[in-house]
Amino acid sequence: MRMNSVDNEDKEVVIRFMRPVDQNSITSLITAIDKEMSSGVYRFKLLISSPGGDVTAGLSAYNYLKGIPAYVTTHNFGSVDSIGIVIFCAGQERYASPQSRFLIHDVRSVFSSTSNLGEKDIEERLKSLKVDMENISKVISSNSNLEASQIQEFMLERTTLNPEEAVNMGLITEIRSELYSKRSKIISIH
Repeated sequence: MRMNSVDNEDKEVVIRFMRPVDQNSITSLITAIDKEMSSGVYRFKLLISSPGGDVTAGLSAYNYLKGIPAYVTTHNFGSVDSIGIVIFCAGQERYASPQSRFLIHDVRSVFSSTSNLGEKDIEERLKSLKVDMENISKVISSNSNLEASQIQEFMLERTTLNPEEAVNMGLITEIRSELYSKRSKIISIH
């Protein structure tokens, strides 16, 4: 019985995440990881191609992936944009395919056409935007060789990075074409 546990601990499960970041997609990601961990798997490779999305969901995913007792590798195999970069930063090793890209931009708030906001409502939204921007820049900074202030400049300039630029800023470990081995178990979240 111990042999299977050791085998599972060494086994890597590949999760292909090809969705916008929202509560549903992050719940699916966390559920898939929890299920594999309950069967003794503690190595995950998260293949990401995402346009980004909900900041709260993305930060929750980052904190979850950083806080679990598992080894997580992330790999950008297309485009990792916006809050998707924060999830990408959760990898202890981070790779990007040669023709991939990263888009870093500022945080936005959506107002519906029927919104009726007072001064305090607008102040609250602005404070939330500032905190989100600070949190995102801190995450990217702590997983690269740039200061948070430099990341905030990138966000305001809506910066797109190719893999070579991502290597230079320390965002990725290396550029790599190979995604996984032919014996890998693959879970798709799309």
